[in-house]
Amino acid sequence: MAFDRGLEERLYEYFESRDDLKVKKMFGGLCFLLSDRMCCAIIDDKLMVRTGADNYEHCLAKPHATKMDFTGTAIKTMVYVMPEGFESDTDLAQWLAIGSDFVDSLPPKKAKVKKVKVAKQISV
Repeated sequence: MAFDRGLEERLYEYFESRDDLKVKKMFGGLCFLLSDRMCCAIIDDKLMVRTGADNYEHCLAKPHATKMDFTGTAIKTMVYVMPEGFESDTDLAQWLAIGSDFVDSLPPKKAKVKKVKVAKQISV
């Protein structure tokens, strides 16, 4: 799994004040989750940002942004940003704000309920 370690450090710095940050290996890269929801990821040397459907076209029109087509079909809630699009800390912060603002706008996730299998009682 190869991804940009320098970008990884920059993302950790950006999110250092968030106590709901989790980082997982996904998509052959590194995924940053806020409140258990995907915000962004590093795939090779690209930044993947979750934009949401309403902001998708606006973000695609930005320089160095392309369709996120990991599966061969564009996912219309995420974009790839090429390295030139986040060279400066200001540009990176703008992209990360898009992802975190979208995730923060979502309703809280429902708690997962574990199903317990109950054994049948046998009367004697």
